Amino acid sequence: MRKKNFAKMFMASTLLAGVLAGCSGAKDSSNGGGDTIKVGVNLELSGGVASYGESIGSGVKLAVDEINKKGGVDGKKIELVEVDNKSEAAEATNGAIKLTSQDKVTAIIGAATSGDTVAQAEIANSNKTILLTPSGTAPNVTVTDKGKLNPYVFRTSFIDPFQGTVAANFAAKELKVKNVAIFADSASDYAKGLAASFKETFEKSGGKVVSEEAYVAKDTDFRATLTRIKSKNPEFIFIPGYYEEVGLIVKQARELGITAPLMGADGWDSPKLVDLAGKDALNNTYITNHYSSDDQDKKVQSFVSAFKAKSDGNSPNAFNALGYDTVYLLADAIKRAGSTDATKIKDALEKTKDLSLVTGVVTIDKNHNPIKSATVLEYKDGKQVFNTKVDPE
Repeated sequence: MRKKNFAKMFMASTLLAGVLAGCSGAKDSSNGGGDTIKVGVNLELSGGVASYGESIGSGVKLAVDEINKKGGVDGKKIELVEVDNKSEAAEATNGAIKLTSQDKVTAIIGAATSGDTVAQAEIANSNKTILLTPSGTAPNVTVTDKGKLNPYVFRTSFIDPFQGTVAANFAAKELKVKNVAIFADSASDYAKGLAASFKETFEKSGGKVVSEEAYVAKDTDFRATLTRIKSKNPEFIFIPGYYEEVGLIVKQARELGITAPLMGADGWDSPKLVDLAGKDALNNTYITNHYSSDDQDKKVQSFVSAFKAKSDGNSPNAFNALGYDTVYLLADAIKRAGSTDATKIKDALEKTKDLSLVTGVVTIDKNHNPIKSATVLEYKDGKQVFNTKVDPE
């Protein structure tokens, strides 16, 4: 996703080699048989996408507090062990090494991004430790680029191809646009995957992509590229990426007189997006996301009320909800497994069916991905407003 510091990558590789060399492949994940279940939390609490990690962490802690107040899981309280991966893959690897070899956790929650999750996968598999990402949406999180399943890696979120398909169908069927532009982060597998699935689906529907442009993470001036896009007169622009750059892109697009609908995905979902783009600029923009706090489902509203009570009345975003759901997904599997042995928990996770969570009813498929619905939200005066919910076909 971003260029990494070579020294950090070398250190992580060296540590990884040592951990794998000493791994017996049969780790006892019972945490010593005590009264607690140790769960690692490896999130982006600083760095470029800290907003995501902070939001997930808040949701995780709310769920753990609720579960522990009700007696825990089979009488065992959940104990969180937190590390900050600083929004860097090398740091995510280091964190996973610490959590598995030193802290002996049963499971790791995190990371928020796909790249920082993939960086932990080999550690999790080799140490037989559950790795459960709340929001890593790239397909290669659970299934490698060579088509091999990561046996101990699961996710709570839907995957990018589904998200890109939902966005394309929304543009074609709901907004009824015929020609579009795509402006994606060329350094991000997340953005590239979304762009590819959007393009494929939109063109299959009979639409035309009149312009494809790219930017690189940390860019701040997008005016020249946006001017090229504007010259193609697209009726709609799809902008998959993260809030840091997207906020500036939206702001500069509107300043250049681009009034067409703009759309992205869950990477837009940060309170900082409104600060960067401005409320007015975000009008007539949409995102695919995991849930809406406006959904009147009783489970959703119960979560919203509980979160507001813990956070000075602030409404929870999708990353808060995904963090919360991840704990309940894990707790459900531990309870059904009747054990804190990671292999038994893995088997239970694979058998998860019709589990009702805040972000939807979840069934885990053969690739360790949840089959669940997506939500389309619209920004109105800086607020996310529920537009529609889309079920998987």
